[in-house]
Amino acid sequence: MSITYLEAIREAQAKLLRDDKRVFIYGQDVGGSFGGAFKATKGLAKEFPGRVLNTPISEDAMVGTAIGAALEGMRPIVEM
Repeated sequence: MSITYLEAIREAQAKLLRDDKRVFIYGQDVGGSFGGAFKATKGLAKEFPGRVLNTPISEDAMVGTAIGAALEGMRPIVEM
């Protein structure tokens, strides 16, 4: 059985979210039904409420938040 790259990314993100409560995903439109610009997070917000989050359009703020979260022991995944 083969899967697409997009399906592999989504499955890997879901596994990380399942296995580690410190993991969270955020980016533009990732927290809704759309699933982000690449649809890589589609369905994850429903499965992991509060851990797949939308952000404003500010890449600087997204990266800064990821750095701060990582410094505090979290494991952020940022979709750009």
